[in-house]
Amino acid sequence: MDPAEKLEIETRIGEVLKSIFDPEIPVNIYDLGLIYEINVDDDHIAHITMTLTAPNCPMAQDLVEEVKYKVVGTRGVKDIDLKLTFNPPWDKSMLSDAAKLELGFL
Repeated sequence: MDPAEKLEIETRIGEVLKSIFDPEIPVNIYDLGLIYEINVDDDHIAHITMTLTAPNCPMAQDLVEEVKYKVVGTRGVKDIDLKLTFNPPWDKSMLSDAAKLELGFL
């Protein structure tokens, strides 16, 4: 896969992730800073590293399943390798400027 195609698929994945909202905060998981890495390999496998706002999030499984479902449904993606991490732990500094504005932090 050439670099332009890879970038196009990764950009599409980012847009898909912006359609998934944290159940407790009215901001999408991308702008919340919960997505640490998006990388698509030559086999069209999306490798995504993400975190949650809290390790004991009661909706964690639902959120992970929604990410898997929507990313695999993205054009150019054959499968997903999703890694959930808490290192580094999420904090408010990871919010995008759009999320900070929406939540009243700017």
